[in-house]
Amino acid sequence: MILGIECTAHTFGVGIVNNGKVLANVRDMYVPKTGGIIPMDAAEHHKDVAESIYEEALRKAGISEEDITAIAISNAPGLAPCLLAGLRFAKIKASELNVPLIPVNHCIAHLEIGQHEGANDSVLLYASGANTQIIAFTAGKYRVFGETLDSGIGNFIDTFARHCGIAFPGGPEIEKKAKQSENFIELPYSIKGMDVSFSGMQTKLKQLYDSGKKLEDLSYSLQEHAFAMLVEAAERALAHTGKSELVIGGGVACNSRLQEMCRVMCEERGAKFFCPANEFLTDNGAMIAFTGEILYKSGIKNKPEEVDIFPRERTDDVEVSWRK
Repeated sequence: MILGIECTAHTFGVGIVNNGKVLANVRDMYVPKTGGIIPMDAAEHHKDVAESIYEEALRKAGISEEDITAIAISNAPGLAPCLLAGLRFAKIKASELNVPLIPVNHCIAHLEIGQHEGANDSVLLYASGANTQIIAFTAGKYRVFGETLDSGIGNFIDTFARHCGIAFPGGPEIEKKAKQSENFIELPYSIKGMDVSFSGMQTKLKQLYDSGKKLEDLSYSLQEHAFAMLVEAAERALAHTGKSELVIGGGVACNSRLQEMCRVMCEERGAKFFCPANEFLTDNGAMIAFTGEILYKSGIKNKPEEVDIFPRERTDDVEVSWRK
């Protein structure tokens, strides 16, 4: 019975997993009144809601604290104040319950939760606010085969949305606007191998919006260009690694158009496509618990005082001792 805590950015979440089955997945999201995420404010939010989210997860799972075998915590990468708020709460609970504390890399958790859908040896298209990476396991690590050279796909979309007066998070509103148009406007398309760049597209979008172009047309064109870049990079990774499964993860992966483009690409090349439910795509405690259980069963069982945060830890910094 593994309890997982997610706290890398705007979301504080608690999930509970038992033998691969998700029993609870509860979360609360910090939403700024204006602008983007303010790390210290998000950390205060996490402190305020931690106990209530924890208790609600226990109720939903139908268990008591005494049933918990270990606590998993997302200790990397992320916003340092948010990571610290979550780690402090996790250390207190682990010490009170006298159970191990398992550090989990947030990015790797997005990949591992793909196993919940039946994926085995996949390429992961990881598309979230701060992260945009093409990842696959080979030679003892999750290797990054391609990534953004500037902004994460979600931050790119949110920045443009904010320029247009749309509050955070802007992605869902941009998706709604995109569905109201099929007027394709050519934008900068920047992909080098399996790396992508969004800065040129963002500048052009702002210029076009300021010149009076319709937001619906710009939203549609943004998605068609940006998502095509991601799918092209993912397809190259499938060809390069020889793998035949694609998993998508991260909050932007909730976008129905991105899912459709990935599905079509996989069908055309005879690959399997796995898309977890939206509750497992956005930041959530269940994926931390799910990954924590895999690590626990492989023998990774830390004492609370042995765990620290690593805000800038990359996916390929982690030694994946639990896989062969």
